[in-house]
Amino acid sequence: MGDLIEEWEELAKDYKQLETVNDTYLRKLKEISNLQQTCLKHLKHQRYRLNIMNKTIKHLQQSTNKDALRNLENDIMKREAELQLIEQSLPKQSGAYLKIVLGNIDVSFLNKEGKFRYKDEFEKFKLINHFIAFGLTIINFYFDFRPLQLLYLAFLVWYYCTISIRESILKANGSRIKGWWRMHHILSTVCSGVLLVWPESETWSEFKQQFLWYNIYNCFIQYLQFKYQRGALYRLKALGERDNMDITIEGFHSWMWRGLTFLLPFLFIGYTFQLVNALVLYNLSYHPKATWHVIVSSVLFFIFFVGNTTTTIMVVPDKIREKMRFQCRVMTQRLYNVVNEKVIKIG
Repeated sequence: MGDLIEEWEELAKDYKQLETVNDTYLRKLKEISNLQQTCLKHLKHQRYRLNIMNKTIKHLQQSTNKDALRNLENDIMKREAELQLIEQSLPKQSGAYLKIVLGNIDVSFLNKEGKFRYKDEFEKFKLINHFIAFGLTIINFYFDFRPLQLLYLAFLVWYYCTISIRESILKANGSRIKGWWRMHHILSTVCSGVLLVWPESETWSEFKQQFLWYNIYNCFIQYLQFKYQRGALYRLKALGERDNMDITIEGFHSWMWRGLTFLLPFLFIGYTFQLVNALVLYNLSYHPKATWHVIVSSVLFFIFFVGNTTTTIMVVPDKIREKMRFQCRVMTQRLYNVVNEKVIKIG
């Protein structure tokens, strides 16, 4: 009993320390919140004043003192870039999609460690669910059992809905994922929902096998792309070329130029598969017993094909120019290092 009382008294001392630390934590948290609001207020004021100055500069284009005007424009551009860096460290307002799904809440992380941890969990979540989707696809391919099909389609609805929410949270924390790929997942949620409520019929029986083949290939390319993107991202992060909040996505991304000749054919085969799905569904829409699900699915698959293909084709020329600029910087840096070494030797 004496040992128990002594242990309780020791625990009571530890609790006092816990209370002190917790009070400090709450006070610091309140200070951080106040500092965030102050920074946002100053940021808004800076943007407002810079906007006025830009408008004034437009009216002074015919000014005789063009050198001073040009220097001022350069300074304003630098300041805007600095404000963007500051803005990335502050909490952001949730987008329209997150406000609809989660409400008007703050989804920003307070530090980089929290952002990176969430991003890594996101990547692991995608990889695990790709394996689950592949397993369910194979089961449905060999067993024609309606409850299994509904289970698989319900899983796709849940997966794409979850992915779209998580990507929106990553976007609010500085991820550079393009808007189309986020929209792609939202539309994929809608498409999976349409397929889920598609009643068992002759049209579904005719399309089912092709849909399963499409998903088998999609799981394969997602895994292939995940491994390639993850490796490329690690390499470029090691070289200091990419931000840690960049993520793997279902499409061409800004740092994927290296080794692109290997991945692009697989991507375009997948996009072509989406076009074939759209055409098959369009033909099935003329079936006497076709329901509205057929034509809606056809339109969605066609949107996937157009959006994916157009976005990829539009990004490639930019990446070519980006690669050329990077190579020029590397060559310039190497030349500078060589000249600098010779100067040191001569000295």
